[in-house]
Amino acid sequence: MTDILRIGISPCPNDTFIFHALLHGLVDAPVRFDPVLADVEVLNGMARRGEADVCKLSVAAAAGVLDEYVLLRSGGAMGYGVGPILVAKEGVSLDDLDGRKVAIPGRMTTANLLFGLCCREKDLKPERVEMVFDEVMPAVNRGDVAAGVVIHEGRFTFAEHGLARLLDLGDWWEQSRGLPIPLGAIAVRRSLGSEMICKLDEAVRRSILYARENPEAGRQWIRSHAQEMDAGVVARHIETFVTDYSLDVGEEGERAVTALLGEASREADCKPPEGGVFA
Repeated sequence: MTDILRIGISPCPNDTFIFHALLHGLVDAPVRFDPVLADVEVLNGMARRGEADVCKLSVAAAAGVLDEYVLLRSGGAMGYGVGPILVAKEGVSLDDLDGRKVAIPGRMTTANLLFGLCCREKDLKPERVEMVFDEVMPAVNRGDVAAGVVIHEGRFTFAEHGLARLLDLGDWWEQSRGLPIPLGAIAVRRSLGSEMICKLDEAVRRSILYARENPEAGRQWIRSHAQEMDAGVVARHIETFVTDYSLDVGEEGERAVTALLGEASREADCKPPEGGVFA
């Protein structure tokens, strides 16, 4: 077995906060890593094609890869009040979106799944337009699309772009399901074996604890990769998306992931994943 694993994470502050210590040799790890930092939809595609040994991915996208991958209990993004937000210019209503273009941050993202579920419930049929997440708000501002689904830093900065919140999709999920919203998870290739997978799970957990105990250690590296460089926004991003569920999903988190995977499988018209979802 190789002692170097290809790992894909996003450049967003929650991921770089979680993985800084692990990727910089500040905590014990069973292997070395070859890191790739990319937009979450790029990472979803990498996992679909089997191009990473360890990969951050949207929970919605996990439905299509669980034959080859298993999810770690640590390292993910999940919680209450952390979901994607649907934004538009002032005066636009949800009903106005029927038949119009709406920007989404990738077809395989959890954000797109939630938006689709919400549209189905409200009998709306917008035209979804895929974009990299940081292109969504500028496109709404220019009028290229009637609305956009924003994730990551956009949750905190949409008002600064002159946009209004039409719907908090995470809150919609929480109210309808009574569960936290599972946004992203860390997938590991099953072929690495249960012993290695458990070691990786614990290494990610140690990396989070190190980051919490030594907040200055990774600050420069985190800021260097952040789309939004404002220190306050970066701090809020980490505080919002790195939760206790990031240390361990727990029983409630398992139920949330199972519920979302069920929805993702129904939307894709495929069978729910068989076998264990978590390491």
